Amino acid sequence: MLALIHDYRPQAPLLWLEGAPVSQAAFLAAARQLASELPDAAREVLPLAANRAGFMLAFAAALLRNKPCLLPPAGHPAALASLRAAHPSAMVLSDQPAQCTAPGDHCLRLAFDLPDWTGPVPELPATQLAAIAYTSGSTGAPQPNAKTWAMLIATARLAMDRFGQGLHIAATVPAQHMYGLETTVMMALAGGGIADAGQPFFPQDVRATLEALPAPRMLVTTPVHLRALVAAAPALPELKLLLSATAPLPLALAQDAEARFNAPLFEIYGCTEAGSIATRRPVADPRWRLYPELKLETLAAGSFLHADYLPDPVPLADEVECLDGEHFRLLGRSAELIKVAGKRIALAELTQTLLGIAGVEDGVVLLPEADEATAVNQRPAALVVAPGLSEAQLLAALAARLDPVFLPRPLKKVAALPRNAVGKLPRAALLELLHG
Repeated sequence: MLALIHDYRPQAPLLWLEGAPVSQAAFLAAARQLASELPDAAREVLPLAANRAGFMLAFAAALLRNKPCLLPPAGHPAALASLRAAHPSAMVLSDQPAQCTAPGDHCLRLAFDLPDWTGPVPELPATQLAAIAYTSGSTGAPQPNAKTWAMLIATARLAMDRFGQGLHIAATVPAQHMYGLETTVMMALAGGGIADAGQPFFPQDVRATLEALPAPRMLVTTPVHLRALVAAAPALPELKLLLSATAPLPLALAQDAEARFNAPLFEIYGCTEAGSIATRRPVADPRWRLYPELKLETLAAGSFLHADYLPDPVPLADEVECLDGEHFRLLGRSAELIKVAGKRIALAELTQTLLGIAGVEDGVVLLPEADEATAVNQRPAALVVAPGLSEAQLLAALAARLDPVFLPRPLKKVAALPRNAVGKLPRAALLELLHG
């Protein structure tokens, strides 16, 4: 059995809502009340609350009733409709009435005004199914991954050991994504952190959110949001650290962020299947450092992660080079290593080269063909956001940096890339943009 709130202290803050703390006891009272309202017929819960406090409330209530939460691959209507079709007995819990459209859906009341919970903290079986997380679809159709309560607790505690306890956490990423779930919701429930209820988007909103939080502060974000923050350069309050994930972080951006905000910037490496497994501070060391007690094994069939909290070894989609028992280098996705005219390169390396060109605001290099497994003699293509540069200028800049066989054709300028809420690029949306 594992507690719903680790190191339970009734009057200690669990989250911040509109500039005021919500105690652990107040949160438990609201969660138990909501749990009592969930119908037996709902086998799963789909928490769509935009407010992180609402998500945490729905998540805790579902756990108390032994109903797993569905974590969708994206938040747009088509993705949610597909998820609801796959889980017809799921019940939506949302703080937005427009999302509660099916019979039995429930609109959340975001108020923590009940009498504080006075009993012991609830405990849950370690093997209880807590969530079904779907992959983003960046490499194909989204796939479900079952997460037990023990698995979510384990990764949160590993992160806590790496980054520290008592952090006040602001995040630009949604709680419905594994990265956001682990670093905000689970860091609060199992790692001794205090999560801010909001999800600021614009740089000035990020500053206002952080200013409302006490120190020590941690900002959880993505390279896309980080690039906007560095460009806007708002005066942020003192930060203990910044976290970035969901996409490769260019070294120059990491250096600019640390210099601008006077705080160490760490990257998290992980996947939906295994959760977060390693970190690095790219300004100080390009190597990835595994969480304690995790082990990577490289075989002919690929690389596999071993952990006590995982029922089976998890195959990684990336190729890695194990340096010792603790450190490794990330070489790129196995399906993204291409071979043209006998020469090999990773698509991630091509993308980083593209992003390093002055004037490029965003971009990606991809293989337009459907069969990426062979990736032999396939010409890469590129989508680029660079308002001040022509396609010819972009190709000339790439030609000065790359072997000619790897120059992307076509290279297409676009107004924006179809990134989801955590900055990932679903392959189907990229192909539609490329061929549209």
